[in-house]
Amino acid sequence: MAETIVALASGVGRAGIAVIRLSGSSVRFGLETIAGDVPQPRRAVLRRLRDPESREVLDEALVLFFPGPASFTGEDVAELQVHGGRAIVSGVIAALTALPGFRLAERGEFTRRAVANGRMDLTSAEGIASLVEAETSSQRRQALRQAGGALEREAARWRQRLAALLALMEAEIDFPDEEDVPALFQSVRSGAEALRTEIEAALRGARSGERLREGAVMVIAGPPNAGKSTLLNTLARRDVAIVSPIAGTTRDTLEVHLDLGGYPVTLIDTAGLRETADAIESIGVERARVSLERADLVIWLEADDARADPPALSAPFLRVLTKQDDSQSPSLQGPFPTGFELGLSARSGAGMPVLLERLEQAAREALEGGETALVTRERHRRELETVVVHLATVQAADEATPVEFVAEDLRLAVRAIGRLTGRVDIDEIYDVIFREFCIGK
Repeated sequence: MAETIVALASGVGRAGIAVIRLSGSSVRFGLETIAGDVPQPRRAVLRRLRDPESREVLDEALVLFFPGPASFTGEDVAELQVHGGRAIVSGVIAALTALPGFRLAERGEFTRRAVANGRMDLTSAEGIASLVEAETSSQRRQALRQAGGALEREAARWRQRLAALLALMEAEIDFPDEEDVPALFQSVRSGAEALRTEIEAALRGARSGERLREGAVMVIAGPPNAGKSTLLNTLARRDVAIVSPIAGTTRDTLEVHLDLGGYPVTLIDTAGLRETADAIESIGVERARVSLERADLVIWLEADDARADPPALSAPFLRVLTKQDDSQSPSLQGPFPTGFELGLSARSGAGMPVLLERLEQAAREALEGGETALVTRERHRRELETVVVHLATVQAADEATPVEFVAEDLRLAVRAIGRLTGRVDIDEIYDVIFREFCIGK
């Protein structure tokens, strides 16, 4: 980490203001060279930025300096708030990276340095990545909780309790006393059982935590010409799918991402379900059937001229009668035809408010508990499941079990917690996680 890294920390493209971030041992030298001096810590000052060789003025910018270790990365950090034109941003970055010891940052490298320098743990870093990716208010709340160290604090407490149990077993290894073995085993087993119960409770919310990050899946299905693509375009508020009166126009699945009541939803349009001799269309029909298997809700559409009973579905489904273009139609006012829950006219918008309300309710039910879940990623779940397996082995031990075996299971559990928080040497995990970050974070 001797090199000083530089990156654009704000969005790419023309903007009013762009933020260029620096971190490393040569930040002071960089500021002195390009801005003339190092401002007082955490105080924004206006400076002319000059090219180190030609001394040409590159821009007038606000300059901030954050000395380490009390900075985001734990190193000296600076931020240059420049005008957001492409020529200015590229010129300033080129001038900085031409200095000795400076280079462009890699994906997630600022946050990776913060983890390596003890400014945050790995789960909090993942929370920051989720904040950057958050598209809905529920995802934002979940990510803020994660970035704020919710899982980190619990993991630290679990690790302390595991370490205390391990210390008991290691003391028995170093100072054996056969008379105390039954009481010792009972104490360790009780501690392992209590800890396992807590972690399993956290794991029960893991699926909802992961699902909130991914979003609920809703599939629009039905026979050909039932209005599936029209509904997709209406909900997406743009022309995503081709709409035509020709049956079989949609031959593949189309996906759009929506924010429904603050919850993320992936809406999938599918090919009309029917028997067909067309090889391409049959592939689309098969993909539609696969999508139905992963749906949290199936929106089954039928029209008066396109009727077909829904197939056996494992997911909940909402049966909708479409193309009810007369707003006075009984299917819009109710009662609905047998088997249908509502009527809809995508052309006039009649019935759409009721449909949206039902979809929001379905999304809320599918993702309930995700905001407060401790476990939000598959990686978290895998490590905690490993801890549970080792604790179960400890619980099953008795006086005939070698003490060394019990101690080893506890060591492996401690190590799994360490991998969860990043408190062990796991460069290969770091590479995978920070590869998903954006440049400048």
